[in-house]
Amino acid sequence: IIERMYGHHYSPATVSNISKATQENVANFHQRSLEANYTVLYLDGTYLPLRRGTVSKECIHIALGVTSYG
Repeated sequence: IIERMYGHHYSPATVSNISKATQENVANFHQRSLEANYTVLYLDGTYLPLRRGTVSKECIHIALGVTSYG
């Protein structure tokens, strides 16, 4: 899939190294503080096929908050 999207092949080791390098940034993003007030709040969900032993579609919840500053 990555090769089709970006026109470049990445080895499993490279993908693993990239994942490890971004884990700290992702953890910091998950632990960030949120604004107290949001002018608009969009809530949605979409079903994506997930593989956990077998492939089944599961709902992924999406929340997007917009402050008065944009």
